[in-house]
Amino acid sequence: MRAFGNRNFAFGSLFSFVMGVGLYGLTYLYPVYLGRIRGYDSMMIGETMFVSGAAMFLTAPVAGALSSKLDPRVMMMIGFAGFAAGTYTMTYMTADWDFYELLLPQILRGCSLMLCMVPINNIALGTLPPDRMKNASGLFNLTRNLGGAVGLAVINTMLTQRSDEHYARLAEQADWGNRAALDWLASVGANYDTYGLDGTAVAIRKLSGVITQQSWMLSFIDVFMGLTVLFFGLVFLALLIKRPSAAPPPGAGH
Repeated sequence: MRAFGNRNFAFGSLFSFVMGVGLYGLTYLYPVYLGRIRGYDSMMIGETMFVSGAAMFLTAPVAGALSSKLDPRVMMMIGFAGFAAGTYTMTYMTADWDFYELLLPQILRGCSLMLCMVPINNIALGTLPPDRMKNASGLFNLTRNLGGAVGLAVINTMLTQRSDEHYARLAEQADWGNRAALDWLASVGANYDTYGLDGTAVAIRKLSGVITQQSWMLSFIDVFMGLTVLFFGLVFLALLIKRPSAAPPPGAGH
């Protein structure tokens, strides 16, 4: 634990923790959105999600080449800013967003993750003495996995709580005193009355479904905004670390 006395390692571990939130959190958020809001099956979700993996695969050699030419702090700031830009774009999402609307945010996520991961390893482990490298690399990997676990728990809790709050607020606007809501119920219900069904009950269920969908949409937007603030804040935290004089041994951060 003495490795945390090194400022670069402490900040690098913090960055690794947050990167775990972004890496695992968005891998969870996108499929939930596509399944719950868009009604996609597993194959369709996979076809949409492959973009992030492709972006990471193509950016990896570029990030490796830049790590020997650019200040790692600059690379981190670019990566954090790109990640924040991707999540901020998602705050404008609607229930109609599909593959092409999610394309740019996923590309930004994949490219930014690779631009961050390489310099974070160098910064966290590059200023430690050799005798602390082995234990420190284990702690460093732990922070990323811990960030993913904590991030998933927080994100899922936020989605559930915020969707309940948004549902309650939206439902207040669709009560029996809202003329537009009553007209909508009457119009939809009349279509089902002609088939011998209880049109009013069907219309109320449909209205509840619309409110549920929109409450989930608003909760997704809240989570993406929170991630935007989190990663944008890391841009400024990157200024507090020192540039390592040497890169860590190959594979030290894996």
